[in-house]
Amino acid sequence: AELTGRDKVVAMVGDGINDAPGLAQADLGIAVRGGADVAMDAADVVLMHDDPDMIPETLAVARRVTVTLRQNLFWAFAYNVMAIPLAALGFLNPMVAGVAMALSSLSVVGNALRLKVAAGGRQRRTTVPEQVPPAP
Repeated sequence: AELTGRDKVVAMVGDGINDAPGLAQADLGIAVRGGADVAMDAADVVLMHDDPDMIPETLAVARRVTVTLRQNLFWAFAYNVMAIPLAALGFLNPMVAGVAMALSSLSVVGNALRLKVAAGGRQRRTTVPEQVPPAP
């Protein structure tokens, strides 16, 4: 409680019932999967693996998603600000406007897919135990 309200961002990681109030009060509450349901409900983020080493990567992904979201909103807004008045005044053929809108949507989807490409296979994989040969 004494850390919140200052000019700093407070994050808390927890997984138990006693952590829930702190997770709710922190600027960023991070719960670990497998913990108490009340902790996961109070948290802003729930890690799907019980590995705290995933927290920096989770924050990096959140930053990339925020940047991509802002880019997509900017380009969609820019398209609409330019194209809608031109179409309303009759300066833009409706067919051209439709194709431009479809291309705009494709550019937004393509920009969002860059997040998946940026991950580059860094997704956490579970290891399969070696197979034990059958007993004779």
